[in-house]
Amino acid sequence: MGTPLNLTSNIFFFIFTLTILYVAYTFPRLQPNQTNLVFYVHDHFTGEHSTAATVAGKSGPASNILHFGTVAIVDDPVTVGPSDDSALIGRAQGMYVNSQLDGKGLYMVFSVIFTDGEFKGSSLEIQGSDIFTVKEREFGVVSGTGYFRFVKGYGIMETVFMDIANLRATLKLNVTVKHY
Repeated sequence: MGTPLNLTSNIFFFIFTLTILYVAYTFPRLQPNQTNLVFYVHDHFTGEHSTAATVAGKSGPASNILHFGTVAIVDDPVTVGPSDDSALIGRAQGMYVNSQLDGKGLYMVFSVIFTDGEFKGSSLEIQGSDIFTVKEREFGVVSGTGYFRFVKGYGIMETVFMDIANLRATLKLNVTVKHY
């Protein structure tokens, strides 16, 4: 037969456990928000208003981004539509590294910094492979700031326009992220 102290301790433990289970299963859980975005990045290595430049490679800074081992820095406009004169909503700032031996694939890491519109002051951090000869490429969204704090997600990149001779391209990014 148990002592009164053991019986009281067991009853307390049983009630405490039931309370914890009740709270754990009845309080609403914090569900992440899902945001879907479509925007366009205008990447111009040449021309009067170039937004990208090679900074290192086999031939030094004069290297071509289409050659293996070349590193480029970008500060590309981000717009709501595919045309150059579409409303500007931010900048894509970061770098590309040509990381494929045949020169047809880039490793990209850049921030999409929203300077106007609904997400002004927020950013998304994008990272992944860009094999630009493939119609659609998937990349990761690894973090963010502001509205996109604690974000995780993915995106699909599609080339809308490419002028390889002049190293100019317009990319459509369709991004899906979950955040709190």
